[in-house]
This record gives sequence, C-alpha cells and structure tokens, in this order.
Amino acid sequence: MAEPRLTHLDESGRAHMVDVSAKPHTERVASAAASVRCDSATFDLISRGDAPKGDVLGVARIAGVMAAKRTPELIPLCHPLPLTAVDVDLRLDPSLPGVRIVATARCTAQTGVEMEALTAAAVAALTVVDMAKASDRWMSVEGVGLLEKSGGKSGEVRRPADRPL
Repeated sequence: MAEPRLTHLDESGRAHMVDVSAKPHTERVASAAASVRCDSATFDLISRGDAPKGDVLGVARIAGVMAAKRTPELIPLCHPLPLTAVDVDLRLDPSLPGVRIVATARCTAQTGVEMEALTAAAVAALTVVDMAKASDRWMSVEGVGLLEKSGGKSGEVRRPADRPL
C-alpha cells in the first residue's frame, strides 16, 4: 500500500490546486454531518418555531444549500463543481438537546463533493447558532465530519464505526 500523502502539496511542499483534467467524469455523492447542542429552553423555542429571527431550521437548510454552491469561494484549493443536487436535512434531537444535520451533495465531475457536503453541514449548523443565539449564547457546533462518499477511483467509502462523530 502506498504511503499517505497530501495531494495539495507539490514536490517542493508548496500548496497547489490538484490537476484533475485526466480523470474521468463519474457520478459523485458525499454526505456529511454536524450537530448543534443548545440548552433545553432554546431547544423548545426552535421546536415550537418561536425564535425571534423566524424559522430556524428552514433558514439553516437554505444556508446549507447556498454554502455548498459557494464552497470553492470559501476553501482555496477546491475545484468549482457542477452540483446537481444538495440536500440538507435538519432534525430536532431532544437527547442532545439540539439539532442533527446531514448534508448530501451530488454531481457528475472529475473530483469528489466531500467539501461541498461538509461546508453545507457546517454552515447549516452555524446558521442554527446565529438564528437562536439570542436565547442561548453558549450553543456549540459539534461532530462535523464526512459520513460517506461514492464515485471516482475510491468507490464507496463509509465512516468506520470506530471513528464516531
């Protein structure tokens, strides 16, 4: 097995955008997760839809989709991708208490959509915080990470059970 390496570094150790021009276009899908933990009163406020700024989950969903589309503007060495779908699912979880987020990005391209899914999940989580911070300034974003990806040379890859978020 080849030794792991950082693909965004050239032989001299300088950062560069990876050349994917020789790679075939394949369908790529990636899913990522994030969670927002808050106090019980804020959880109840979000659950009832009574946050002063409006529909917390609805605004966070749209923010996640918008963020996926802007990923190459935010992450310096990401390739711009022709996204064909972005889904951001937000679920209230009283066991946190808080919100669990799963974002899925899809495209047909020469490189994967992991960063788009991660960006969507992270920005959706940050938007939940922004929408409800007046109620709980100590909310936290937790467990941001890739869940699974498919397409390209590596095929289907799922997060190992021994690496929980």
